[in-house]
Amino acid sequence: MKLKLLSILVAASAATNAFAEDTKTWEVTSELGAIITSGNTETTTLKGGIKALHNLESWNNEYKINGLYKEDDVENDAGIKETQRTNEKYSLSVQGNYKLNEEHAHLYVYGSHVSDYFGAYRSESVISAGYGQRLLDRSDMWLNAEIGPGYKYFQYPDTSTEVDENGNSLAGEREGEVIALGKLDYNWQISDNAKLTQLVSVEYGDTNTKTRSETALLAKINGSLQMKVAYNITNNSVVADDKESTDTETSLTLVYSF
Repeated sequence: MKLKLLSILVAASAATNAFAEDTKTWEVTSELGAIITSGNTETTTLKGGIKALHNLESWNNEYKINGLYKEDDVENDAGIKETQRTNEKYSLSVQGNYKLNEEHAHLYVYGSHVSDYFGAYRSESVISAGYGQRLLDRSDMWLNAEIGPGYKYFQYPDTSTEVDENGNSLAGEREGEVIALGKLDYNWQISDNAKLTQLVSVEYGDTNTKTRSETALLAKINGSLQMKVAYNITNNSVVADDKESTDTETSLTLVYSF
């Protein structure tokens, strides 16, 4: 699985690199990081992603693919160490922004899918449409906001202990609901070689409210290569008794821009 994930990301990077060279309206970045330890503790963590921006006359489009895989050596019930997968998550999102006559205002159409083997929900798919506006616009920083209605379709994990109002198990069941989606996207160019970004999104629904935050610091190594330190928080207001409501992730990756 690790080699499969790496192969997909490397192949995607090569393909987007070649495409970006031919099409100047594309801006593409690839992100990849790995942590492998051995000895008393054996752990392997892989994280990668591709982000592509397509800038057209009337549209700005964004495409994202991300993956995370982790395995650890743990003792089983017999006291024998064995390698176990402890985290695995993949996500895909697409957003199209239609430019309005008003400066830095747009209408958006958004779609995403998340497959999470160890999260509060096994999978989540979201579609949304709404309005976006730049609230702060300076030469060194900007702040964008978006809000709109949407629909979420999600699946409970097969091991979920949640039950419905009639006491029936929700393990493996699929549900859908109307949601309200809001997002804040902040970017601060601290210097020529350093940038701070902050992204916060909220998916509000009757079944669950999901809040996600990513705080990242990027430091330029050379013209195309950056080092990225990021802290991610994901909170679900309603989870099964055997799940934590908040997941956090700290990562150190290299980002290559085409």
